[in-house]
Amino acid sequence: MAVGKVTFTKAEREKLAHVLWLLNWISVVTGATLFSLGVFLKVEIQKWQDVMSEQGILYVPHMLMATGMAACSINFLGGKICLDCADTNKFLRWKLVMMPYVICTFFFTSCVLAGALTCYSVRSQLQESLVLGLRHAMRYYKDTDTPGRCYLKTTLDLLQIQFQCCGNTGYRDWFQIQWISNRYLDMTSSDVVDRLRSNVEGKYLMDGVPFSCCSTFSPRPCIQQKLSNSSAHFNYDQQSQQLNLWRRGCQQALLDHYTGILQSIGLTVLLIWLFELLVLTGVRYLQTAMENVLLLGDPDSESDGWILENSLAETARSNFNIIKNLGKCYQVDDDPNINVPTVAAEQEVSAQKVQVPVTH
Repeated sequence: MAVGKVTFTKAEREKLAHVLWLLNWISVVTGATLFSLGVFLKVEIQKWQDVMSEQGILYVPHMLMATGMAACSINFLGGKICLDCADTNKFLRWKLVMMPYVICTFFFTSCVLAGALTCYSVRSQLQESLVLGLRHAMRYYKDTDTPGRCYLKTTLDLLQIQFQCCGNTGYRDWFQIQWISNRYLDMTSSDVVDRLRSNVEGKYLMDGVPFSCCSTFSPRPCIQQKLSNSSAHFNYDQQSQQLNLWRRGCQQALLDHYTGILQSIGLTVLLIWLFELLVLTGVRYLQTAMENVLLLGDPDSESDGWILENSLAETARSNFNIIKNLGKCYQVDDDPNINVPTVAAEQEVSAQKVQVPVTH
C-alpha cells in the first residue's frame, strides 16, 4: 500500500509544478541565507580565535557555507526541472534524472538537519576550546616583546573590556600566573627578589589583575593590587569589593555570547530544513504523478502520486534485499545463472575435439 497516496488531475499537476518552481527559487534564497549565516559565524569566531584552542568549532560555519552553496545549486536545477514537468513531453527529458535528483535532495536535506543539530550540540566542545585557549593566552599575556605573542595582551584587554569579564573563570585566575614581564620588574627591590625566590618556578606572582579587569561601575578608583588584603585599602568594604572588578570569567562570557549566536542560527537552519522538506515532498509527488501518467498513456487523465510506493516496512525490506543481492554478486559459485565448468564437462569438451580424418 502506497504511503501518502494522492490523486492529481492534469490541472492540479500543472499547478503543483508551477508552485514547486516558485518554492525552488525561494529555496535558492534560503540557500544564500544559509551561506551568509556560515560567513557571519566564521567572522564572529575569528574575532576571538586567539583565545580559543586549535580544537575550535570552525567546521560548523564551513559546514553551513557548503550546505548553503549546495542548496543554491540543487534548487536552481530543481526549479528548471519542476517547470518542465508541467508538460508531459518535456518531462520525458528529465524522467531518468528525477529519481537521482530526489535522492540527492534527500541527502542534502539531511545535511541541513545535521547542521541545525550541530549548532545545538557544539556547546561542550566550544567550552573546552575556550578553557584551553584562554589559559594559553593568559600565560603569555606578559610577552609583549615576543614575536607571535605580542598581540595577546591587547587581545585579552579588549576581550575583558568589551565583555566586562576578568580571567578565565574569575579574577583570581590572574593570581596564579605571572602577567608582568621581568623587564618591568625592579630587580634591585628586595620585595621583588623575595617574591621571585619564594616561588618554586621563579615566577612573580601577586594578588593583582590587569587594568582591563576594572569595573566601570566602581564608585571609587579601581584597586588592582593587594586584592586579598582588604585592610590594605582605606574604606574598602564588601560592597566596594563586589563593584571594583568584573566578577564574571571570560570563559563564561564568550560561551554565552557564542551560544546565543549558535542557538539563533540553529533555529533558522531548522526552519530552512522544514521548508526544504516541504519542497522535497512536493517534488516526490510530482515525480510519481508524472511517471504514472506516462504509464497510463493519456496526458489528460488523472494519476496517483505518493511518497513511497509501498509501506515503510516493505520499502526497507526491499532495499535491504537489493543491498544483500549486491553483496552476493561476487559469490560466483552460488549464482545459478552462471555456468561454472566442472571436470566432467571439461573432459567431454576435450573428447569432442578429436580430429576427423579427411578422405580424398
